[in-house]
Amino acid sequence: MIKKEIALGFLIGIAANLAGMFLYISLIMQKEFETVLSQASEEGVLGSIIALGAILNFLPFFVFIKKKQDYRARGVLMATLLSALVILITKFF
Repeated sequence: MIKKEIALGFLIGIAANLAGMFLYISLIMQKEFETVLSQASEEGVLGSIIALGAILNFLPFFVFIKKKQDYRARGVLMATLLSALVILITKFF
């Protein structure tokens, strides 16, 4: 039961991160999602786009905290930490 709640929070965190990336690229940059990701990867700024997308993780995290769904909030936090790890890898390798 607990593992299921954490996994659900993790999936919601990943989805929120991807949604944040998509919103940033489509609304702010007004370009195609796939094009921007490939260009960002080539130019070495993919980590920055992932970080901007991770900002959207605040929303489900605090909703879960407010509703006292701590294990789901833990899953969102784990997804955010995974995003940070991916950013670290893209910056140094």
